[in-house]
Amino acid sequence: MALLLGVSIAILFGNPFAEVTRKLTHTLLSISIIGMGAGMDLAIVGKAGLDGIGYTVAGIAFAFLVGTLLGRALQIEKRLSMLITVGTAICGGSAIAAVAPAIKAKHHEISVALGTIFILNGIALLIFPPIGHALDLTQTQFGLWSALAIHDTSSVVGAALQYGHEALEIATTVKLARALWIIPISFVLGVVMAKRGESKGNEKTKKPWFILGFCVASALVTFIPELRSTGHVVSDLSKQVLVLTLFLIGLNLTKENIKMVGPRAFVQGVVLWAIVSTVTLTAIKIGFIH
Repeated sequence: MALLLGVSIAILFGNPFAEVTRKLTHTLLSISIIGMGAGMDLAIVGKAGLDGIGYTVAGIAFAFLVGTLLGRALQIEKRLSMLITVGTAICGGSAIAAVAPAIKAKHHEISVALGTIFILNGIALLIFPPIGHALDLTQTQFGLWSALAIHDTSSVVGAALQYGHEALEIATTVKLARALWIIPISFVLGVVMAKRGESKGNEKTKKPWFILGFCVASALVTFIPELRSTGHVVSDLSKQVLVLTLFLIGLNLTKENIKMVGPRAFVQGVVLWAIVSTVTLTAIKIGFIH
């Protein structure tokens, strides 16, 4: 409802404070993720991260392969295709923001990639919970599916929040473990592009510090039992902050942003997302990912 309200306002009246709301969205998302860490046991967080290394690596590699082939087939600019691919493979806008300077992406390429991922994020937030219920997915299955198939952390957490507490915990921990791959992949892509003479490769990339904050908050309540009751309060408040974040995300989806997404780039984003989502869901249903 928060997302739809934001989208409705943006489309009907526009967003004259787009720069402010974009910055607030990033800040509030980081705060809400860190706060939710205060309600989770670090042992569970660590186990989810370690258990997911295998299928995380396989999933990222698969997304890169399919994304690269689609980009070539649709004749999309190499950097734009790479941004859409990395956004789908790892964690949406955060991955795009981190990789863009490393591959020296142009402003319009970043805008189109973010617009494509942003629209798909909004769609995922609305359709994933009903699909999960229709397929009778368990809390664990839905948490895994949303973490591996939805782009941005905000939409992953938002979708899982609707499905249940267990789904939320699993989705958050698996998604954050996946987001850690931003740093090495940004570095590798920068080096590869530099060797091809397409990028300097030494641009400063944005690091997902909120992941460290999440782990620190989780560690505090795990090793200091007296803080656990306070941690649960902080976690509950953080979920409300996330609702506000989803409203701001919707507020950023203006008519201009929608028009900015080129048809070929959007087709790549949709097809890649559909393939990744379907393959991931199938792997979860047959027990390959658990």
